[in-house]
Amino acid sequence: MKKMFNTVGYVLSISLFFFVLLSCEEDNTIEIPIDKTEIKDVAYGEHQQQKYDIYLPKERSSSTTKVFILIHGGAWIEGDKTDMNTYVTELQTNFPDYAIVNINYRLASVGNSPFPMQIDDIKEIITQLQNKKETYQISNQYAFIGVSAGAHLSMLYAYANDNNNEVDMVCSIVGPTNFTDDAYVNPSNSNFAYLALLIQQITGVNYDQNIDFYKNISPYHVATNAAPSTILFYGGKDNLIPTSQGVDMSEKLIALGVTNEFTLYPEEGHGWEGDNLFDTIVKLRAFIKANF
Repeated sequence: MKKMFNTVGYVLSISLFFFVLLSCEEDNTIEIPIDKTEIKDVAYGEHQQQKYDIYLPKERSSSTTKVFILIHGGAWIEGDKTDMNTYVTELQTNFPDYAIVNINYRLASVGNSPFPMQIDDIKEIITQLQNKKETYQISNQYAFIGVSAGAHLSMLYAYANDNNNEVDMVCSIVGPTNFTDDAYVNPSNSNFAYLALLIQQITGVNYDQNIDFYKNISPYHVATNAAPSTILFYGGKDNLIPTSQGVDMSEKLIALGVTNEFTLYPEEGHGWEGDNLFDTIVKLRAFIKANF
């Protein structure tokens, strides 16, 4: 599954020279050079997975420098921020005036539910970024870009947990949006049984006994007219994410009056390359320029 996620990002890789590498133990009392800077493995909690990398552009300011937040996939149980490094390269090349935060979060396992644990991690990261706003010289304007489970977390945070309306944009690449979808809950739809069973195993919550739980972790059900602009990319032959996840999410956002763009690649699965990957890159760049 992780291999499929990497497929989306692999071809994005563009040569890039990095500038200054600083200690991961940065705090608010230390002045960070205003030159282009990267800081790896910044801790935001005590768990070893609670770390992020931050990439800061030159000539930045706390009033104007917007921030991309990247969230990796891996079915909530695996994956690493390094999976998103090619997205870092793409964004630094085409949006050099923006900051980038590439995050890790605590991974789930049986008996160790991702909800709300992983959303709590995103909240903690946002809190730390705000506390270090003057140190980093970044603003409180955010755009989330996520792949698969990371796309789900991006939407879930932006739609239901962004209490101060600081998220301006979300990009979902093959992210699940609705765990009450018939494609997941109807046993006859065996093609998508894996993800439905995984969610029940790692959350410990039986769907039939607590449907509200599944609604509350579904971006489709928690989205409101305050949701940020959203761009969605899905594959028509994805064996994990049914087409309805993207189609229904887009239709819900349209009904709510939320700016969104939906692209379905009918012959693609849970990741793609070649012409369709180039199409994704071009559309994402244009959407960022228009909405962030």
